[in-house]
Amino acid sequence: MTKAKQQTSIMPMMIVAGLFFILGFATWLNGSLMPYLKQILQLTPFQASLILFSFYIAVTFTALPSAAIIRSVGYKNGMALGMATMMIAGLLFIPAAKTQVFAFFLFAQLVMGAGITLLQTAVNPYVVRLGPEESAAARISIMGILNKSAGVIAPMVFSALILSSFQEKASETLTQSQIDNMADSLVLPYLGMALFIGFLALLVKKSPLPELSNQDENSDTTGHLKEVLTYPNLALGVLALFFYVAVEVIAGDTIGTFALSLGVENYAVMTSYTMLCMVIGYILGILLIPRVISQQKALMISAILGVTLTLTIVLGNNDSFVIANAIIVPLGGVQLPDTLLMIAFLGLANAIVWPAVWPLALSGLGKLTSTGAALLIMGIAGGAFGPLFWGLASSASDLGQQGGYLVMLPCYLFILFYAVKGHKMKSWSRS
Repeated sequence: MTKAKQQTSIMPMMIVAGLFFILGFATWLNGSLMPYLKQILQLTPFQASLILFSFYIAVTFTALPSAAIIRSVGYKNGMALGMATMMIAGLLFIPAAKTQVFAFFLFAQLVMGAGITLLQTAVNPYVVRLGPEESAAARISIMGILNKSAGVIAPMVFSALILSSFQEKASETLTQSQIDNMADSLVLPYLGMALFIGFLALLVKKSPLPELSNQDENSDTTGHLKEVLTYPNLALGVLALFFYVAVEVIAGDTIGTFALSLGVENYAVMTSYTMLCMVIGYILGILLIPRVISQQKALMISAILGVTLTLTIVLGNNDSFVIANAIIVPLGGVQLPDTLLMIAFLGLANAIVWPAVWPLALSGLGKLTSTGAALLIMGIAGGAFGPLFWGLASSASDLGQQGGYLVMLPCYLFILFYAVKGHKMKSWSRS
């Protein structure tokens, strides 16, 4: 019976793996879209950051409604509805591109964020509950690698389909005719993506995915909020994840905009560098934790690395190419500034934070675990505010966008505090 159960779980896990790849593809496409729209709409760094803000802020006000929808229609239908919403968002990019109205792009991003939130709310618990509890961490790690691997591929696809004939214009002032051509190049790719996601939504609806029971998920989550916030390790863990997602999105989605400001022609693929480093970090985490290093120490090392890289980025020389000349150029790659590659290396610092914070934050919660998990999910809203503050700091700093990365420093310092002390606190009155 156990062998038969494992066999029947293979197809659902393959389907869910595909959904995680789609989630990563749609999410990390923002890293290419942000500098692209900045160029054709002539946006300031702050305005460009609103592209990410409108995407991630959807988590703040759609996370709990998404959970209610899942309770009402089930996990399988919730996945299909999430993808249907993503399809609508993809179609909204077409009139946005035709009109070149910035507010329309922001609305399309908002709808895309809402659809991804609904899909995330359905698919993440599904992974946990689709197999044995003792192997859930392995399944989550595999899905995380798929998600970030999609982040490596998405910018490359975007560049190949949309920017292949516009790379030489990275450092130019565009004419209206060039702007129109670049905007129109969005139409067919987003139409294709919308139709593909819609087709997948139908497949999931008709697929053999088993429906999971909702009997242990009651609707009185809010009644436990006050009680769960009496646990400092959980409350501080929510803040740690908020700051983590802020720096993750800054590192992944602003690197292309910074590359554009430096005149790097292949700016649209820079997110792939950060995501590749995150994939490497995930693999190292799977191999080393807890065999060689504990979760707490891994989190502490990640935070220290983040602080070091942040200072190196802000104080670094954009005309230095030592790292690229030593590693990338000999392998046939392009010459990139050290500061740009330091942003990519933040992927290594960020990879371990999410899987390390979750068990530390939920430790000792008992029956309040599900409520605590819901609050931790809402920490994803940090992705809305991190780039926003980066955009504001970029406009205010004498160093421009390079100086804007200083906003990451307090984020990593808080994560370091949580790794050293915050996760150990079981009461607000004593540590």
